[in-house]
Amino acid sequence: MRLRHLLALLLIATLAGCASWAPRDPLHIDLVGLEPLPSEGLEMRFAVKLRVQNPNENAIDFNGVSLALDINDQPLARGVSDQSGRVPRFGETVVSVPVTISAYSVFRQAWGASSHQLGQSLPYQLHGKLADGLFGTRRFSDSGQLTWPPEQPAVR
Repeated sequence: MRLRHLLALLLIATLAGCASWAPRDPLHIDLVGLEPLPSEGLEMRFAVKLRVQNPNENAIDFNGVSLALDINDQPLARGVSDQSGRVPRFGETVVSVPVTISAYSVFRQAWGASSHQLGQSLPYQLHGKLADGLFGTRRFSDSGQLTWPPEQPAVR
């Protein structure tokens, strides 16, 4: 009998805890910088700087970042960081993540771009997550068009 009461109390407490979780708006992530890092062999490394904006009423703590960048539906760069920090409520912060671009990824992109003209837009997708334990992880994604290299004005 006591076990039933204990289980019922545990069930009620669990449901009350789940009901207190308010829906959260998605994070806004913008690519704001790219800095070269020392590389090894045939790989290239960069520090990708992301501006993370939190449109929610509660601050978001994180203790790890992961991201993947695809261009023209092909993987280009991957990176992880054990950086920790906090995005304040209705605030923003800049997060730096080292990424690696393998020689194979560069070759694949060059091969795929051979059919494109200079200045033509290519689709990109950015996927990642800010990690903070089992229930605190926040996933993000962004996509758009990338023009590479940028069109140069005509010289007369």
